[in-house]
Amino acid sequence: MGTTALAQEAKPAVACGGDLAAFLKDVKAEAIAKGVPAEAADKALAGAQIDPKVLARDRAQGVFRQTFLEFSQRTVSQARLDIGRQKLKQMAPVFDRVEKEFGVAPGVVTAFWAMETDFGAVQGDFNTRNALVTLSHDCRRPEIFRKQLIALIEMVQHGDLDPTTNTGAWAGEIGQVQMLPDDIIHYGVDGDGDGHINVKTSSADAVLTAAAFIKGMGFKAGEPWLQEVELPENLPWEKSGLGNEIPASEWFALGVKPRDGDTKFSNLPTALVLPQGRKGPAFLAYPNFGIYLKWNQSFIYTTSAAYFATRLSGAPTYVKGNPEPGMDDATMKALQTKLQARGHDVGKIDGILGSGTRVAVQKEQQRLGLPADGWPTQSLLDAL
Repeated sequence: MGTTALAQEAKPAVACGGDLAAFLKDVKAEAIAKGVPAEAADKALAGAQIDPKVLARDRAQGVFRQTFLEFSQRTVSQARLDIGRQKLKQMAPVFDRVEKEFGVAPGVVTAFWAMETDFGAVQGDFNTRNALVTLSHDCRRPEIFRKQLIALIEMVQHGDLDPTTNTGAWAGEIGQVQMLPDDIIHYGVDGDGDGHINVKTSSADAVLTAAAFIKGMGFKAGEPWLQEVELPENLPWEKSGLGNEIPASEWFALGVKPRDGDTKFSNLPTALVLPQGRKGPAFLAYPNFGIYLKWNQSFIYTTSAAYFATRLSGAPTYVKGNPEPGMDDATMKALQTKLQARGHDVGKIDGILGSGTRVAVQKEQQRLGLPADGWPTQSLLDAL
């Protein structure tokens, strides 16, 4: 999960590196200064080690190279949809609380639960304490992970985490919906009433804590997040894409039609999202889509997770359309090189269709008089 904590910009540098024992002594002092008993800090940090495997993962983070159709069809599988619907029925009282207490649609939480850990089946096998010690001691992003380590010590203080046995993702996320310790401290809900918040073994705790977190990120009760639409032949395609929000009513006036026929949120600002261009699946992204971008910054992941949630909430399978073929790694790098030469900021020449490359593609399409839908094609590369 790319939570808000992981997505934050770097703050002023904090102490990092050097002798591990001295580093841990400094962490303990900070925890005590924040009100954590010395015994809890000692218990949390005793035996802490640097994990080289965590550093290796941090240096080699994978990026989505799949298209939206490829990734969403793999992750939003019929098996997962079936299990998700079973969970919604089996845990109906918990999901009633999700909706009534936090204003979050049950399908939104359930989709994250499925995509993050397959409903708790795959939670990660890195020792969480050691992962956070490693990443906060390392000097690449210590300002992000130091507060997560302090929060983990608080979880130990509360009896909600065993530092020697608790495992999770390499970057310190814990539990069935993969949340960071600081978010668990701030949003944790004891869903099963046992006096503890255990997001690893208690589905009720995990689901309700995730719902509280999603509400905290700004989810608005009763509003949609993603709506599949049908497109007319011609649109001002340059208006499409995240960051180009206009009232949904303006899209409807241009001939964009919701597949479900629901236009009652026409006053809300929306972006026309075309993950594979104008010939592929098409969606309107409403303000609630913003929580997905805070959860994970990958456009393909977020759009897939949001689509998954619409399916669990009753929407049909999207219309695949017939998008133009995507580019392989070498061709994409060639395109990025040309875009960069024309003065566009595409970031690293890496063969990945990130937000910078999409924006640059759209601007060049518009300049060349091509449909400016942000989807890179061979014809665009040839024209450049």
